[in-house]
Amino acid sequence: MLTLPNLLTLSRILAVPLLAALLWWPDWRLGYAIGFGLYCLMGITDYFDGYLARAQGTVSKLGIFLDPIADKIMIAAVILLLVGTGDIAGLHKVAALVILLREIAVSGLREFLAQLRVSVPVSQLAKWKTALQIIAFGGLILAGALPAAWIKLASLTALWLAAGLTVITGWDYLRVGLKHMD
Repeated sequence: MLTLPNLLTLSRILAVPLLAALLWWPDWRLGYAIGFGLYCLMGITDYFDGYLARAQGTVSKLGIFLDPIADKIMIAAVILLLVGTGDIAGLHKVAALVILLREIAVSGLREFLAQLRVSVPVSQLAKWKTALQIIAFGGLILAGALPAAWIKLASLTALWLAAGLTVITGWDYLRVGLKHMD
């Protein structure tokens, strides 16, 4: 079912290799600037695919399946690239690792719970976590295009705040999941 919301979700997945190519060389400021624009566009499509699906009454199983996958592919790719280029370095790698591990763990937990026909809705705090992640990684990409120390500092601060919310929301999901395990 290729509705507009599903096409927007698919566009995020298909844009990841282009984003990776743009961020591949840490000294290519123009690549980072274009990558920042693409990343922002990907973030906007993340909002609008769900909004349009609900507004048009076209929420589909394909969209429900693809949207979280698109989010995780985008975030995981950006984390790997920014760590690989040194834009996330030192102790800040811990915050990025926490985010990446939580994404994997929650995906596995959701898959397990789905087999039990248990749905775990996304909490408002988890939405804030996602917004902070998007801002943090977008800011780090922007800092590669416009090397201003304050942009990088603000982005790394947002990264740590997102990592903190990641731990809290990850625990919330795990708590729900543990109730359904033997």
